[in-house]
Amino acid sequence: MAVTDPGTLRLTVAGPEPIVIELDAALPDGTVATRELAVSPADRATGIRRFEAVVDGWVFEVTAEDARRAALRERAGRGVRQGGPNVRTALLARIPGRVVRVWVAPGDRVEAGQRLVAVEAMKMENEIRSPRAGTVRSVAATIGQTVDLGDELAVID
Repeated sequence: MAVTDPGTLRLTVAGPEPIVIELDAALPDGTVATRELAVSPADRATGIRRFEAVVDGWVFEVTAEDARRAALRERAGRGVRQGGPNVRTALLARIPGRVVRVWVAPGDRVEAGQRLVAVEAMKMENEIRSPRAGTVRSVAATIGQTVDLGDELAVID
């Protein structure tokens, strides 16, 4: 099935680093061939359509949404990804145990996925990593401290 909607569609190829393809209705025939896949009710509610696209012989499974809607969603999420001044994230202990390592201090700048604290439980170390980039506001965990499920370990602004 070919894309027949007028205007531009932005196709995002899912993966570790998503690839964005913008299709203009004016593209020559045969450059891009697509087949629409089944759409879940959740996708339908958000205006997302799923396609299998063949671009220069390469087959991609992609999601499609109106380019204006995608740009609006990206702008809305930009403040959260950049960690604006009003965004604060408390990192809590996921299991009871003993703090064995603390890699950060208040004021440190951290990246998404960076190690913050390690909690040992049943002879296994569980690393608590930063869910996003930001600045460490406080660290409540100290080495040797016993923590319970849900205890605050650190806060990121």
